[in-house]
Order: sequence, then structure tokens, then C-alpha cells
Amino acid sequence: MAAQNFKHALFSAVVTLIISYPILGFNLVSEGISVQLEGADTFTLVGVFAAAVVVFLFQLFRDTIMGGLGKLPALNPMANRPPMPQRKRLKVESVLLTLMLIGALFWPFIASRGAVDLATLVLIYIMLALGLNVVVGLAGLLDLGYVAFYAVGAYSFALLSQYFGISFWFALPIGALLAALFGLVLGFPVLRLRGDYLAIVTLGFGEIIRILLNNMTNLTGGPNGIGGIPDPTLFGMEFGRRVKEEGNTSFHETFGIAYAGEHKVIFLYLIALVLAVITALVIRRLMRMPVGRAWEALREDEIAAKSLGLSRTAVKLSAFTIGAFFAGFAGTVFASKQGFISPESFVFLESAIILAIVVLGGMGSQMGVILAAIAVTILPELAREFSEYRMLIFGAAMVLMMVWRPQGLLPMRRIHIELKPQG
Repeated sequence: MAAQNFKHALFSAVVTLIISYPILGFNLVSEGISVQLEGADTFTLVGVFAAAVVVFLFQLFRDTIMGGLGKLPALNPMANRPPMPQRKRLKVESVLLTLMLIGALFWPFIASRGAVDLATLVLIYIMLALGLNVVVGLAGLLDLGYVAFYAVGAYSFALLSQYFGISFWFALPIGALLAALFGLVLGFPVLRLRGDYLAIVTLGFGEIIRILLNNMTNLTGGPNGIGGIPDPTLFGMEFGRRVKEEGNTSFHETFGIAYAGEHKVIFLYLIALVLAVITALVIRRLMRMPVGRAWEALREDEIAAKSLGLSRTAVKLSAFTIGAFFAGFAGTVFASKQGFISPESFVFLESAIILAIVVLGGMGSQMGVILAAIAVTILPELAREFSEYRMLIFGAAMVLMMVWRPQGLLPMRRIHIELKPQG
């Protein structure tokens, strides 16, 4: 057994070196029109070999280390606590969500412009995570191509505004409905798939959308993307220094105030906040309806759900369609916020981050997903000095979370009915 552990540990360390040394141990340096390969600094090389040593030692003494971690329940102070009663839990969640909403309403008037802009991005990720939570957390369908619906919403607004001059408010429902249509189309081929096979097909769908956006240069601009996406207006009032559309007025001139760039940022933030609240309320309502119960039944046991008379086709299609609808919402807001979009904004990494938010928050739990979206979006911005190691830290946090609390930050709980023994 010891010899087997040693061989496995040595193999893992060698694989670590083979993978990490070419990536971190060399640097590409451009000199004029040529590119030369140079070795990395001593600190980086030492770090690579240290990582291989750590992997070797961990694999060699893995059973002892994992056994020791299992005897440390104090790392999780809530491990041995009984679950909170359902009624009390719902009341606590409602109070917390109300306080968060009140704080969010006051946030743009007390924070800096950069903080408000970051908060808008947080709200976009909250919409995306809540939508994916329907597909993965409630229906149990592993979707790795969710970013495709996000791209459909963004490009719908960009193309409609570029070719037809359609405003943000008209494009918002159109983009969401088009994304829902793509979700419906994706749902049909995957009706008979589960688990890994479903994940592979959805991953392929996401990459197909991105490649199409890259190659259809006449329509989408290809890698160059689409710029000049208009900002939303408020009853015909624009938030720029000068009015761009004939017949509109400027916000600062209408109210007789000095122009400030913060006005547009605050307005976009409030739009994202309203849409995020609508998303949360609609999905919360759906969870309490028969369709929500059907999603959970499908997640727990597809065969049992089918034996109860549930239409597997309708349940899966409804989950994909509704989840894609809210991704289209988020994509439209993202396009308006950025003013420029390209296929590089919708790579697989975005799908992975959104899925990680759902898993970290607790699949099926709205409150947990919201907290996880805030943490995943804000924490990298607070640690910019470690930006080079962002994904490394992110991966380590995921591993620790799965070991420490695999059910997520705030796992979803349902009412359990206990029958008293007859006697």
C-alpha cells in the first residue's frame, strides 16, 4: 500500500511539473517584429517546484491528511447545528433580502462611480446565476453552455439598435424572448440526455454560438465586435452630455442641473437592480408553483417523476426556456452597460463562473446564489495585486468549499413531513 501511494504521489508530482513548467517557466518576449522565448525568474521556478513537492507530499499522506481534516468539525461552526425550522428560515431570508434591497437602493448615492459600476456587474451576475439556478439547481440539468443565451441577449440588442435603431426598452423583451427561443431549441436535442452527456452537448452549443458570432463578420462584426451600443433613456431623456437622437432631451438640462457622468452609471445600476428583483421574484413564485415542484421532482429522480405522470419533455423544456429568458435579460443590460461587445465577452469561462456561483451558493437556494454572486464578483476586485493568480485562488476556494461545505453556503431546504407511528 505504501509503495502504491509513493508511485501515485510521484506520478502526480511529475504531471504537475509537466503541466506547470511550460506555462509558468517560460515567457514570450517581443523584440520588434520577432518573439523570443526566455526563462522565467527564479522566484517563479522555485514556486513551480514547490508546488510539485506539495502535490507529492499531499498524495503520499493523503489518507492521513483527509482523516485529520475529518476530525476537525470546529472548522465549520454550523456543522452540528440542527436545521432551522422552515417558517423561521423563510422569515429570516425575507428580512435579509429586504435589508439588502434597501441598502442597494441607497448604494449609488453614497458610493463612488467605480463602486456603482462594479455593483451593476454584480447585479448582472445575480440575474445570470438565478437563471442558471433554475436549470442546474432546481431541474438538475447540468448546463455548461449557459453563456450562449447571455450572448444572444447582448447581440440581439446590439444588432437591433445598429440595423433598425430599436431602443433599449424595446430590445429588452425581444432579447429575452430570443434567448428563450434558443433555450427551447436547445432543449429538444437533449431531452434524452443526462449527466455528462448533457454537459458535453450544452458545452458544444455554447461554443457553436461563440464561433458563429466570430465568423459571421458581415452581420456581427466578427472578432471586431459591435460598438456604439446606445444607452437606455428615461422617458426620452438621455444621460450624455449631448443629445444623440432627434426628438430626445438631455437629463441634466431637463432638470436644470450640471452634467455629471455619474448620472448614467446610477441609472444603469437602478435598471439592473429592478431587473434583478423582478428575476428573483418571478423565479421565487415559480418555485412555489407546480412547475417548480416538477423541476425538483425531475432533479431528484427522473424515472419516479415520469411514473407520477409528469411530462419529462415539458419539464425540461420549461427549465431551459425560463433559464435562458433571464440570461437574455442580463445580456441586454450588459451590452448597454459596456457599449461594446465581442465574442470574447462570452467564452466558456463565463459559463464556468456562473455555474460556480450556483454551486457555491447552494443549488436551488436563491439567497445562497445571491450571496455567492456578490462574493465571486467583488473579491477579485478587492485583491487586484493577486490578479495573476486569480483563477488559481478561485480553483483552490472551490476545492476547499467542496471539502468544507459541499452543499453550498445556504443550501435549499424543503418542508419535511414526519408521520407519527400508529400504535
